[in-house]
Amino acid sequence: MSTRLNLSGLEPLHISPEANFINIGERTNVTGSRKFARLIREGNFEEALSIARQQVENGAQVLDINMDDALLDGEKAMTVFLNLLQAEPDIARIPVMIDSSKPDILLAGLKCVQGKCIVNSISLKEGEAKFIREAKACLRFGAAVVVMAFDEQGQADTLERRIAISERAYGILTGKVGFPPSDIIFDLNIFPIATGIEEHNNYAVDFIEATRAVKAKLPGVKVSGGVSNLSFSFRGNDTVRDAMHAIFLYHAVRAGMDMGIVNAGRLPVYDDIPAGLRTLCEGVILNRDKEATEKLLVFAESVKSQGKKTEKDLGWRRQPVEQRLSHALVNGLVEFIEADTEEARQAYDKPLDVIEGPLMAGMNVVGDLFGSGKMFLPQVVKSARVMKKSVAYLLPFIEEEKQKHPREAKENTPKILLATVKGDVHDIGKNIVGVVLSCNGYEVIDLGVMVPAEKILDEAIRQKADLIGVSGLITPSLDEMVHVAAEMKRRDLRLPLMIGGATTSRIHTAVKIEPEYDNGVVHIQDASRSVTAASQLLNASTRQTFLGRTRTEYARLRADFEKKQGVKEYIPYEQACRQPEITDWSGFTAVRPQFTGTKVFKKVSLSEIRKFMDWTPFFIAWELHGKFPALLDDGVVGREATGLYRDAQEMLDTIIAEEWLEANGVIGFWPAARTAPDTITLYRDDGRKLEQLESLRQQIKKAPGQPSFSLSDFIAPPLPGKHQPRDYMGAFTVSVSGIEPHIKRYLEDYDDYHKIMLQALSDRLVESFAEWLHHQVRKEYWGYAPDEDLSLEEVIKEQYRGIRPAPGYPACPDHTEKRKLFSLLKATEHTGTQLTEHLAMYPASSVCGWYFSHPRSHYFGVGKIREDQLRDYARRKGMAEEELRKWLKPNLA
Repeated sequence: MSTRLNLSGLEPLHISPEANFINIGERTNVTGSRKFARLIREGNFEEALSIARQQVENGAQVLDINMDDALLDGEKAMTVFLNLLQAEPDIARIPVMIDSSKPDILLAGLKCVQGKCIVNSISLKEGEAKFIREAKACLRFGAAVVVMAFDEQGQADTLERRIAISERAYGILTGKVGFPPSDIIFDLNIFPIATGIEEHNNYAVDFIEATRAVKAKLPGVKVSGGVSNLSFSFRGNDTVRDAMHAIFLYHAVRAGMDMGIVNAGRLPVYDDIPAGLRTLCEGVILNRDKEATEKLLVFAESVKSQGKKTEKDLGWRRQPVEQRLSHALVNGLVEFIEADTEEARQAYDKPLDVIEGPLMAGMNVVGDLFGSGKMFLPQVVKSARVMKKSVAYLLPFIEEEKQKHPREAKENTPKILLATVKGDVHDIGKNIVGVVLSCNGYEVIDLGVMVPAEKILDEAIRQKADLIGVSGLITPSLDEMVHVAAEMKRRDLRLPLMIGGATTSRIHTAVKIEPEYDNGVVHIQDASRSVTAASQLLNASTRQTFLGRTRTEYARLRADFEKKQGVKEYIPYEQACRQPEITDWSGFTAVRPQFTGTKVFKKVSLSEIRKFMDWTPFFIAWELHGKFPALLDDGVVGREATGLYRDAQEMLDTIIAEEWLEANGVIGFWPAARTAPDTITLYRDDGRKLEQLESLRQQIKKAPGQPSFSLSDFIAPPLPGKHQPRDYMGAFTVSVSGIEPHIKRYLEDYDDYHKIMLQALSDRLVESFAEWLHHQVRKEYWGYAPDEDLSLEEVIKEQYRGIRPAPGYPACPDHTEKRKLFSLLKATEHTGTQLTEHLAMYPASSVCGWYFSHPRSHYFGVGKIREDQLRDYARRKGMAEEELRKWLKPNLA
């Protein structure tokens, strides 16, 4: 039997024991390369190909390609990119690894590649049936396959589990599917070591020994892994990380490891690593010494401190005052700003000249650096603080000047009015946009949150604003923005309107908002785009050209949208109800929660909540895109991300030590039954009905045999012939409060950096609170997963049993069901959390949702529904169709 894995692009690649180690290039991966992801999202496939070419030139022998991104049409992106790649002989000469967790994207890739590729990956995570189905598809296309050491119980993190899962998968693949052993590649899970947690100390040894055992027990198979995972504990210290990777590979390759994802250009030669560092790394990797981690940490600190300056470099203080002001602005330094501002005031004729002269010149430098990608949002926000402090110092002198010479007062700075629309309380993104605009010379008037349309327009007229910007997070805000645009037209305003916020999009702006207003509507994707849009909208020579291009683009988007609406097929609601997710409940027995009714959590320890924090969205809020912790080592944003992370940790320590914020929550469990296709009835313990919850069901036409999902599918019906419930359902509300006095303090100190930092951390804390509480529910309060033992990464990836969908989100898009949830939990009474008119929650750092425990429960999107379901839903809820139409507008086909 041949043990050689034969792959090919335009040229063959034979992987045998003599081939040593095969390096897999990973930068053509939207989850691992920020630049590649941006290029793919923008449709700039030609430049994206240059990244693939660079990987090949740097020695990649296989090219990993991943298009798994929520904002992408992954199938289309994979198809277009691979078809273009096949036409580039210098890239297409090496084999491709099609990397995706989505079968449809894998299939799209398999249809495009020439030669023999690798599919990454399949696993037993969702059982044998799906595993076999996916393996057969790979075999049909002649692809080799990466098999993750993952089964129904979770990811293998011990030597024994790695071997056992590999043996089971091997038996299925060779015995039931007919896979050649040489086309099977096992990823045996490389986990971080030297984390300070004793259970992690043997992870590297277990991988190496599992590799040795798998290669011995399962002839012909190959072994792979993501090498950079090993050293996450030392992120930011390339000297130690590179040495660890080289030493680990030295031992793993000798044990039989065939390939892996690693930056080969950074690997030192094993013998070139200094003997002392080599000994320390081997002590950790091979778990030879209980003190190995501590010794390597001491060494790492000594390396990190080398070359650091012990004193501040104040050479810039010898420069002229204009250059000092510019330096302070670019570097976010406030220490000398008042003294330098005063010196400049003495040197210029009028205090306003200081603002219009050196300060604006410095902020123009900041704007140029930000626009060219050489500065990042956290730095810009720090620059804004310096600017505001300087302007605040000058204001009394400017007012005095106005009193002396009222006719000379200038009012030519463009004014931009910003507001979060009525019913919405979220404003982090709006605050960031305001900071960026103010840094570029605009006067920003921020009306705050929950601002009605009439107030926005009244203030715009009173303040003589030049442009209006509206923001929102929750889906009802989209309709409120449509209302703002319609009111602007009714009142015959001539100001451009900028649209922004997490739920907004170009397509929604083009289809729903722009048709309501004739004088310019522009969607702003992020803060960095706001300056370009504002400058073009407010410049008489560019405005019409810019708006003309925008109108043409939006007209094309509307036309494309209408075409797609015609292509999509829907099924009658009655038919959708006949194809639920789960049809056989005969063997079902529900786990009874520890209690029924509610349980209140007051002043939960923020130190405990902190342990469940997912940091990736924190960096996204600051427009630093990438996955944490790998983001900290990113060649472009890593340095700034590391500084931001350090500042966030310091503030988090202070928040906890000084008890700035308070975490309160409430959970509840009740007997439940699915009493109609999309109705869940909750009961009191004595069997009386308590509440009736209504769900929406998918109506888009699917392949034969595919279910039309609804949340009600995950709750058992009563036993045949009986009316008693035999299942349970839960709910929760959590809130982090107390932010206001600290925000006020930062505002008074012109400190937008720490203000936004506090808001972002508060949002992260409440999400962590929800994650922590769900963990307690699964293991204790409901107790349907008492033996759950997942890592934080696995928890963040939601690799646990059960879901907690929130009203207003894709699986249950109707916000009005939130009223029932709050009533059941007495949420306002217990946590202080309130619902606004548009059913946003206040404080803004609040989360609520339902708990489902069924092993097959999962997240999904309802998508578009038809009129027949809307009528039935209105009947079930006892609400007027027109009222529901308003709430469900984004979901109506």
